[in-house]
Amino acid sequence: MAVEVKELLEAGVHFGHLTRKWDPNMAPYVYMERNGIHIINLYKTAAKIDEAGTALAKIAASGRKILFVATKKQAKDIVAEKAGEINMPYITERWPGGMLTNFVTIRKAVKKMASIDRMKKDGTFNTLSKKERLQVDRLRAKLEKNLGSISDMTRLPGALFVVDIKREHIAIKEAQKLNIPIFAMVDTNSDPRQVDYVIPANDDASKSIDKILSHVSSAIAGGLAERKAEKEATAAAKEKEEAPKAKAAPAEKAVAEEEE
Repeated sequence: MAVEVKELLEAGVHFGHLTRKWDPNMAPYVYMERNGIHIINLYKTAAKIDEAGTALAKIAASGRKILFVATKKQAKDIVAEKAGEINMPYITERWPGGMLTNFVTIRKAVKKMASIDRMKKDGTFNTLSKKERLQVDRLRAKLEKNLGSISDMTRLPGALFVVDIKREHIAIKEAQKLNIPIFAMVDTNSDPRQVDYVIPANDDASKSIDKILSHVSSAIAGGLAERKAEKEATAAAKEKEEAPKAKAAPAEKAVAEEEE
């Protein structure tokens, strides 16, 4: 899906920060200054969305997960919705320190959540005292709030998609340590050098965030569809290959019996 500059303009993607708050490394993506605010070059934004979309589609097609990170108020619900639609993990509450660099510990917490669910299913939960049940319920609710959206992420993600790299600096640092590719919406007050795939855009307005994430999730959905089609084609080819063998087997058996 080609990105139209007009739709980006209507969503307010071009509004940067106050000129006094800018990061000079964002200069290549700034079109002009108006009323003390930097205006982002939307032609560059459109090109960068296409570039990021192609790379994300490849990662999705390879079967790896893309972890979305956005804990700011304006982005939380949008990210949860868009990532949920394409079955990708996301963090919209506080970033758990060591989420990537200490992934084994995080997985243990997720498994704890699963073991509580098993307790409730097999009746063990009901054998606990009222106080213990309350404690377990509170722990489960806390784990669900912070880690519920990553319960299906059994290994490190293939990439990170971040809204507001200044706010999510801890997540950025962890991904950099592990050489995990970083895709991000980068506003004029941030340093784009921290990111592998920069999408210059207003990261404060919900309309802007929604517009960028719609394009990003659409590209990922395309990659997932490609993966599904490949799997189906492989299965069909295998079935076709095995069909003559299955037919031949009874005939060979009959010949063998006659010879006996």
